[in-house]
Amino acid sequence: MTDGEQQEALVKRAEDEREGIFRRYELGLDPTNKVDSWENPTFEIYHITDKYGFMHDSRLPETRDAQEVHRTKIEVERVKKWVKMLETWPPPPDKLHKRIYKGIPDRMRWPAWLRLLNVEQSIENNKNVYNRMLTLAKKYSTETRQIDADVNRQFRDNLAYRERYSVKQCSLFNVLNAYSIYNSELGYCQGMACVAGVLLLYMQEEQAFWALNTLITDQKYGMHGLFIEGFPKLTRFIDHHDRILSKIMRKLHKHFTKHNVDALLYAIKWFFVVFVERVPFSLSLRVWDIFLLDGDKVILSMAITILYLHKDELLHLKDMDAIIEYLQVKLHKNFGYNDDDAIQALERVMKKLKDLKLDVPPPAKSNEFPTRTLGDFVEADMEKKIGRRRNDYTDTEKQVITDVISRQEQNAIEVQSTVSYETSECATVTLTVPEDSHSIRSSLAGTSVASHGSSETMSLEDNNIHLKTANMLQNTPQREMLLGT
Repeated sequence: MTDGEQQEALVKRAEDEREGIFRRYELGLDPTNKVDSWENPTFEIYHITDKYGFMHDSRLPETRDAQEVHRTKIEVERVKKWVKMLETWPPPPDKLHKRIYKGIPDRMRWPAWLRLLNVEQSIENNKNVYNRMLTLAKKYSTETRQIDADVNRQFRDNLAYRERYSVKQCSLFNVLNAYSIYNSELGYCQGMACVAGVLLLYMQEEQAFWALNTLITDQKYGMHGLFIEGFPKLTRFIDHHDRILSKIMRKLHKHFTKHNVDALLYAIKWFFVVFVERVPFSLSLRVWDIFLLDGDKVILSMAITILYLHKDELLHLKDMDAIIEYLQVKLHKNFGYNDDDAIQALERVMKKLKDLKLDVPPPAKSNEFPTRTLGDFVEADMEKKIGRRRNDYTDTEKQVITDVISRQEQNAIEVQSTVSYETSECATVTLTVPEDSHSIRSSLAGTSVASHGSSETMSLEDNNIHLKTANMLQNTPQREMLLGT
């Protein structure tokens, strides 16, 4: 077989695989659609499913406590106010700000998010574009296999996505494939599945497609720069996050540097998917509400809010693995604060950062936004058609590694600063928290809260950075690996 014949055979195999995957999603829940038993785990619906459709390991309380009853009454009143406000959209900015920071009632998120993202106008301006992109994807998408794999593991603890080839799984698959054609420069990156998955919990398929496009391409949100090769926005946000941390939480910044905790290790999902699966889902929705209103600066502020609220416990953790587990796992299960307290803290942090002129990172560069015309079909090259992965790095990927190494080396130098945390004029952010919050948060850390002694004297040798993050990057050239944490 000649090289040309072999290449044609590989292309044909990829086309057949794509056709087969699309066929299974088109069949959906049809009984003739073959689904492996492991793809549909058994589950109990009643008693263990919360209001958002997520299932829990233990049964939920059979009766509601007084606080829950009170919250329900408040939400009913807020629904009435939102119904009136949506009829006269847009409302005065101050009124909208106040109501969104109080929390959009869950049943009103669908119409509210549609308006905040201007979805209906996008659909009106782009009639039949979505269907055309989906048709092209069925024939030409080179991302189908990866999207299929990611759909199969997205929100599998939620009723909407639990069953293989359910309506929402099929919608998520279609949206991601269509968008990989619509924004050919970006294609597909794993974090996009989570973002689109959240949107589809509150929107129909085409609505979610245009909402996703707004989040990716609008400068207010600019998620294109997070997902594109080289992650230029991630690098910019991580650098600014470190800058904030070094100014207003110097002690915690030194602690992280001492234990080799690079922000890249804990902040990827914070930035890529706006805290979904890193804090309780109800709180992540509140952050999403504010993110859709105020844009990407909310992400930086929420990251600092989380570290501020939990800094005492983090300072008691003495190794990198424990710190990362606390931030990535424990806070998702039990944040230690109710949603209202957390959002009030976020609002105060946003104000403090604005006062310090730290609320907005340095301006984005041109590579954070699409350069190709959206919707113009660009046929993939042969390597992508046959699904062959690169074995070498692009210049952009090499720059990511260089940036990580440079940042860690700079942190090791900065930790030697003789300016104490306590005397730094930027060191304090005063927030009001519940009186019993310390004990709640202490239990999350799994350690005692015995007082710790005087601050340690650290030398550069003591803080030798092992560059584990950089090694991780060097061992995995694909951009998707960043989201596997």
